[in-house]
Amino acid sequence: MPTYAYVCTSCDHAFDAVQSFTDDALTLCPECGGSLRKQYGSIGVTFNGSGFYRTDSRSGGGAKSGSSASSKTESSTSASPAPAATPASS
Repeated sequence: MPTYAYVCTSCDHAFDAVQSFTDDALTLCPECGGSLRKQYGSIGVTFNGSGFYRTDSRSGGGAKSGSSASSKTESSTSASPAPAATPASS
């Protein structure tokens, strides 16, 4: 079960509470009876860089094989000429 951090808006009493996802948020301070505010901290995991999701499930060449495959697709589609527009007759 997750642990949530609360702080009182009246007396600044701070504490942690272990609650289920389905439990309602706490609203009253156990010290003074004032209203509580839930604190949100930074997460423990950060993802840096670009393309980590593209290469995680691939074997071998990593990002290089993915980029060459996409450039081959682009070059094959750009190699075919677009149909020429015919001038409209007046």
